[in-house]
Amino acid sequence: MTEPRRLLLVSATIGEGHNATARAVEEAARRSWPGCEVSWLDALRAMGPWVPRTFGRIYVTNVQSTPWLYDFFYAALWRQRWFANGCRRFVGAWAGRRLRPLLADERPDLIVSTYPMGTAGLAWLRARGELRTPVAAVISDFAPHPFWVYSAIDRHYAMSEVSAGAADLAEPAAVNTVSAPPVVAAFHPRDKAEARRACGLPQAGFVVLISCGSLGFGSVDRAVEAALRAGTDQVVVVCGHNDTLRDRLLRRAERDSRIDPLGWVDDMATRTAAADVVVTNAGGATALEALACARPVLMFEPIAGHGRANAELMERAGLAELCDDEPALAQALDRLATEPGELHNAEQRMLRHLRDTGEFADQVADMANLDPAVPERMRAQDTFFVHVTTPQVAQQTGAVLSLRGPAAGAEWGAELAARVSERIAARAPELPMVSKRLVTRRHREPHWVPVRRLAPEQHLRRITLGEHDDQESAEREFFSTPLPTDRPPWEMAVLHRPGSGDSALLVKMHHSLGDGLVMTSTLLRLLCDEVPDLPEQPRPAIPRLRYVTAVLRGMLSLVTAGPAPRGGLGGRSTGARRFAWKELDAAEVEAEARANGVSRSALLLGMVAEALHRLDENNTHQRNFRTMVPRKARPGTEDFGNHAVAVTVDLPIGPMSPRRRLAEVAARLDRAQHRGQPQASEAVLRGLRLLPAPLHRWVCRRIYGRNFFQAIVSIMPGHRTPVHIAGALLRTVYPVLPLADGMALAIGTIGWGRTVGVALTTDAALLPDVDKLADQLPSAFAALRLGAQEGA
Repeated sequence: MTEPRRLLLVSATIGEGHNATARAVEEAARRSWPGCEVSWLDALRAMGPWVPRTFGRIYVTNVQSTPWLYDFFYAALWRQRWFANGCRRFVGAWAGRRLRPLLADERPDLIVSTYPMGTAGLAWLRARGELRTPVAAVISDFAPHPFWVYSAIDRHYAMSEVSAGAADLAEPAAVNTVSAPPVVAAFHPRDKAEARRACGLPQAGFVVLISCGSLGFGSVDRAVEAALRAGTDQVVVVCGHNDTLRDRLLRRAERDSRIDPLGWVDDMATRTAAADVVVTNAGGATALEALACARPVLMFEPIAGHGRANAELMERAGLAELCDDEPALAQALDRLATEPGELHNAEQRMLRHLRDTGEFADQVADMANLDPAVPERMRAQDTFFVHVTTPQVAQQTGAVLSLRGPAAGAEWGAELAARVSERIAARAPELPMVSKRLVTRRHREPHWVPVRRLAPEQHLRRITLGEHDDQESAEREFFSTPLPTDRPPWEMAVLHRPGSGDSALLVKMHHSLGDGLVMTSTLLRLLCDEVPDLPEQPRPAIPRLRYVTAVLRGMLSLVTAGPAPRGGLGGRSTGARRFAWKELDAAEVEAEARANGVSRSALLLGMVAEALHRLDENNTHQRNFRTMVPRKARPGTEDFGNHAVAVTVDLPIGPMSPRRRLAEVAARLDRAQHRGQPQASEAVLRGLRLLPAPLHRWVCRRIYGRNFFQAIVSIMPGHRTPVHIAGALLRTVYPVLPLADGMALAIGTIGWGRTVGVALTTDAALLPDVDKLADQLPSAFAALRLGAQEGA
């Protein structure tokens, strides 16, 4: 986005904290974008003319009269996720509907919200695809709660690293960054003596500023008494709009001249800079202004709910000290007044924080580069793999790319990682498969959010093996670790053992991003030195009547097939995984397929059937082993998503000759493909999309598991022409498949250059010895070859 011509600030007048933050944004915007038109919108007023006064009264009553109720509500937002989500949906829909026509009138180029209910309404509009304008939310509390943070908002600005961590916890899928204090430029570190002269305060002595917001909430009188008891030379009290409080303190000041009660103060920046210490109780605008001026903050008897949470997080961040009662406040003030080193150290912590967070004006200027996180509807096939994901059965597909490097030195691994990182930074933003973030919600269908700026360090790591380190353990750890949810769901790892020219690039992605062929084409374009030409081939049109007939035939075929055979591998899924890799000669595979008069897919399926038979040659109770075999739905390459369909093939694993077994596998595969199973499986997935999200998820999990098939076997064509990554030859690719519920085995194969890589994924609790099955594959292939020769 270029510099915005129209900026809309969404705030609310409930106290002055949210408006103060919005004024800071406006000031920075006018400085960064001269000529930018800035308009304001009060979210509470937009929700209804009666809302500001009603909500204001509720807020005041909760803080002053029923703090226990406010504490209960605030705690429930964190402890009862269903409650928080329900409140957010209700308020978001309410505010969103009321904001919709106002936004249409304003037509802003950028929206910045400083009020959580306004943010909720904007997020509701964005989630419905109605708001394509970039949206930022400045969280002017130190403790973001679930009402503040939304995955549909492009970026949230939190007040500290600790605050950003709380925001991540409130909404793991949200984008958060640490902000400089969002205050106008007048609040900055300045000379204390100069500020005191401007305020008419004595140059010498210890000055305490007590400010508890525009409404003068809380234990202000007790704070004054504690300050006087600590021997403070001057106690400046800003009462804001609380005239009753000011009148009471004016009468008290007649007896003690150290008290200086003030009403509403326009120049709070000078008053803050003139103080040695600021005492407050909510952690909102007053605390942020003190921080910007590098003045130590004491949080005294924080108000209920967000006040207490702010105080605790500020203390954890080292930016405030929490004082729960008068003695604690008096003791803290006495220590700061009598021990100059304590005061100096507190000020230095503030200054370090300001240096680390930079300038707020620069952060506002960067908002011009926000990309609107407009949600994209997921295809039915992609949604399916989100719904069948469970903690025990993560739907993560991947690959091991075996590389032969140009050198065997210790630096080769670092060089490979650096080159791959450069390619991710340069190419990934243009590839849809690796530049989308997955957003899931319990009662709604998942969706995608585009991501234009990727951080390579979040997606790539380097694993250096020591002399005695086990490569299999490193691979198992990589593929067994769940993908994070706060970024596009894919990761890579460069695996290298110094002294060896060979290395491996491990890749894993959420299955909803795409099938194996889409992943292959994306990896080629992302990583290869010379990107191979992968022309698109349009899918041939199928007459509607012919398609409907195929779907009906496929449905009948699936129904008559019934449930999967009982017995064999399978059981209750666990999260434990084991992997094994085998390599076949690609030329031999092609030659044997021709010699046997079968397709390459049938030959490799026959090899799997023979290996399963050899794994348990004494098996007499199970003669068929049902596999789900993904097939390409359309020719050519795709940018994104799952375009494969599936057929079920019962592999004969009982006693028979290898040649007969192969012929039977080929016949069954051909029948499955020509009886409409691919069209039927595609139609079923599209039809399920019409169900409500919770029911859709429930049905998906019931049909994708051991009741209907016992293993997944994917056979992909791959790429024949040699390709290089960072100068290293890509020798072999081993496709790593995810399991389904109750399933013990998945096998992936892909032809690459001169080899066919075979990867086995097992649930370690259901099939502990994956190597035993893997070792049967070469002998099974040899048996098929021998059978072809004998038949010839």
